Amino acid sequence: MARRRFEEEAHNHERWMVSYADFITLLFAFFVVMYSISSLNEGKYKILSDSLVGVFNQPDRAIKPIPIGEERPRTTEPKDLQHDDAAAAQDPLESIMQSMREAFSDLIGANQLTLRGNEMWVEIELNSSLLFPSGDALPNDQAFELLERVARILAPFDNPIRVEGFTDNLPINTEQFPTNWELSAARAGSVVRMLVADGVAPSRLAAVGYGEFQPIADNSTPEGRARNRRVVLVVSRHLDVRQSDAGSRGQAARAAEPSGT
Repeated sequence: MARRRFEEEAHNHERWMVSYADFITLLFAFFVVMYSISSLNEGKYKILSDSLVGVFNQPDRAIKPIPIGEERPRTTEPKDLQHDDAAAAQDPLESIMQSMREAFSDLIGANQLTLRGNEMWVEIELNSSLLFPSGDALPNDQAFELLERVARILAPFDNPIRVEGFTDNLPINTEQFPTNWELSAARAGSVVRMLVADGVAPSRLAAVGYGEFQPIADNSTPEGRARNRRVVLVVSRHLDVRQSDAGSRGQAARAAEPSGT
């Protein structure tokens, strides 16, 4: 039986070049992908860098705490931003006067709130019945909402504010308020504290009580006594303007009285 012959095939010594070419192709693709990724990250980092520079170059910002409970933080509407920009462009006293007229037209019409002003100051006169019970310096419920609205108008400005308390001439003699001096001063102090709580800088504020000694109406009638029971916010253009128009009128009235002999 004849033996089959197997011819030994010659070894192909060039096959390694195929694998090498595949390796080089994959390596090239790898570097292309890495380059693309590095270029993309560079762009992202540049955007992030520009954003951080923009944030840290801005003026300092204060983060206000959000109250816990049912109260929700107020949001600023676009129209409020436009109003603030317009107010900043105006004279501060004129802007305060205009904003008060718009916000409290109902109380002005009811003679419960009076506005006066000139080149040097603006007076915001509030009837005491809007803020306090009779013979007391503890604010009523209406006072908090009312003074919050006033503070919202006054807070954006830097003008000094003097809060003045006045009473009628009916005597008071309690353990807490021996005279009308203490009552009027305590009411002025209560208004100052509420304005500070609503965002007005405390360094702008001062409180003073005049008692019954600066009347603007006749104390012999109930209507006159009601007018004399008041709290006046004097917003001054400068620090050296500290006296309200009502106080000036009271001094002028006393100076005009004939002196006794």
